[in-house]
Parts: sequence; C-alpha cells; structure tokens
Amino acid sequence: MTTTLNHDVVKILVVDDSAFNRRSITKMLESVEGLEVVGYACNGEEGLRKVFDLKPDLVTLDLEMPRLDGFSFLRILMQKRPTPVIVVSSRTGSEDVFKALEFGAVDFVAKPTMQISPDLFNIRENLLQKIRNVAATDMRKVLGRDLSQTKVPVGKGRTIPKERSGGFRQIVIGASTGGPPALQKVLSSFPGGFQVGIAIAQHMPPGFTRAFAERLDRLTSFEVREAEDGDTIRPGLVLVAPGGKNMKFRRQGSEVLARITEPEPAQRYIPSVDILFQSAAEMFGRDLVSVVLTGMGNDGSKGVRAVKEAGGHVIAESENSSVVFGMPKEAIAAGCVDDVVDLDKVGATVVRRCRR
Repeated sequence: MTTTLNHDVVKILVVDDSAFNRRSITKMLESVEGLEVVGYACNGEEGLRKVFDLKPDLVTLDLEMPRLDGFSFLRILMQKRPTPVIVVSSRTGSEDVFKALEFGAVDFVAKPTMQISPDLFNIRENLLQKIRNVAATDMRKVLGRDLSQTKVPVGKGRTIPKERSGGFRQIVIGASTGGPPALQKVLSSFPGGFQVGIAIAQHMPPGFTRAFAERLDRLTSFEVREAEDGDTIRPGLVLVAPGGKNMKFRRQGSEVLARITEPEPAQRYIPSVDILFQSAAEMFGRDLVSVVLTGMGNDGSKGVRAVKEAGGHVIAESENSSVVFGMPKEAIAAGCVDDVVDLDKVGATVVRRCRR
C-alpha cells in the first residue's frame, strides 16, 4: 500500500522521544495553514500504532529512540504502509541520516536545539518547505531504487588508470531531495578505473556533507571527500561541496583547483548547483558533462544554459524515477538538456558521453 496526498491539508505525525523536540516541531507546524499535526509518539512502537490509526500523510522521525529505534520503524513502515518520512536529526547523527535515507526516508532536516537563536527560524522554514514537497512523494519511486549493487569496492583502483575517458575531463552533478541515494547509485554504476573528475552540489546543511562524502568513499570505487579550498581537480577524485557553502573552480598554472565560497545573503539553495555548473562551464567548456538529478526547486536551470553555451553536455533524470521532479523539470524546460534518462541509466549515459 502506498499513501497518496489527495487533499489540501497535510496530516503529520511527529515521532520523537524528546518532549522538547515534539513541542518544538509541533509548534513550528500547528500555526501554518494547510498543515495539521494529527498526533505524536514517544518511540517507534507507539509511532507504528499511530501510523495505522491516524493514517498521516507524512511522518517526522527521530532515529535514536527507546523500545523501537528509527531504523526498525522505517523497515516496518516501508513494508506495511509506505509513508513519506522526514528525519529530524542532530549533526552528531549525520552518518545515521544517510542510512535512514537508504531505508526509505525521503529527506532530513537538522534537529532544533534548546538554544534560542536565529537558527531555529531557519530550521522552521526548511522543515515547512520540505514538508510541502515531500508529502506528495510517490513512495514507489523511493522504494523502487535498487541499491543492492552498492558494495564496498575491493582495491579502489585509484593509482592505476584502466581506461581513458575521451574528450570529457570533468563531470558535475546537482541534486536535492532524494539526492543522496541517487548519487550513491550513480557513482556505484561507473566502471572500475573510470578516470574522470567529479564535483557534486547536493543541497545539504553544514555538518552533514563530510559524513556523506565518507560514506560514498566507502561504497564506491572513487576517492570521495568533502571539498576544501585549494583541492586539486583530478581524475578519480569526487569532491562534494561543503554544506552551507558553494564550490567553484579556479586555475593555478596547469592545475584546476576547487574554490569554496560563502553563499550570497539571499541565496535560497545551498550548495548551489547553478554556481557549480556555471563555474565548471567556464573552466572546462566542451570537456564537461553535467547531470541534474532529483530535487525540488529550479537550481541548475541557469547552470545548464551555461554548460550548453560552452559546448558541454547535459543529462537530466527522468520524471519516471525522480523522487521530486523539480530540478530536472526546470532544466528540461530551459531547452538545454541532451539526454533525459531514468536513474538506473544515468551512469551508463555519462560513461557513453565521456568516451566519445
């Protein structure tokens, strides 16, 4: 059974063992028109009972809970009554967040703290934005992602290139909601020894991208790390833009280096896909393949124009597999996309273009 949103009011269940967090999240949501907190639960067992009793459109979920933790809750929920889940997690649990996304959670937000600060308002706005996008998610797309082929690589093969990538020297990838598992699948689908440089802009708050990069490093044949200012762009290296910042490129002699910059005050999507793509287009020109994966909003639509104007190639994930068909849709609407493919075809399409 898969839940479908067919009414104007989004019914939400809050599952968290912290009374402070339950109150904070409920207070964030209850005054917003179109959102209704229909109940809360103190642990996973109570959460499952209330899912079946209250039939919410969406669940906010803590992962560390007594009696039945968030992972067990997710496994049972996705088997019995697939429902969109947003994980509300502290930065210290960043590794667990990506495990939860593999188990079927759709997205996550940073957990509010007891400190009174402007960050609390930012968390509220982030949560509200994600609820509106995630509540209507087709869970068949989330659960249909096959990550079974993702496995810890043997030997990594980082020092001895086994193939050349042809004319293209660099790949840039942008993603948002649904992006972490999608990126894991794409990177895992590349053949061993695939010698290209890769840079990623995944919308993510500060404190999470390092754990995300370390996870991809373990699960793929690439060397993956959170980008630092001055990192050298080279084949076999995947750089993930740090959460809360933007990544660009600069030339130093014969080398191309990563440049990490602060976002503009009014910037909505961070790290910015547009900024990454525009800088890459200027630096690599025709030797560039750009990929727009699942995500909400229109980030990347300006960037793909820059890539095409520079002679590069643009690939977008199809509506058929996108958890949220926002960013790919806007890229396609820009009239600059060369290939529209399902997620399980993205890797092969990139490789084929790089070998031309």
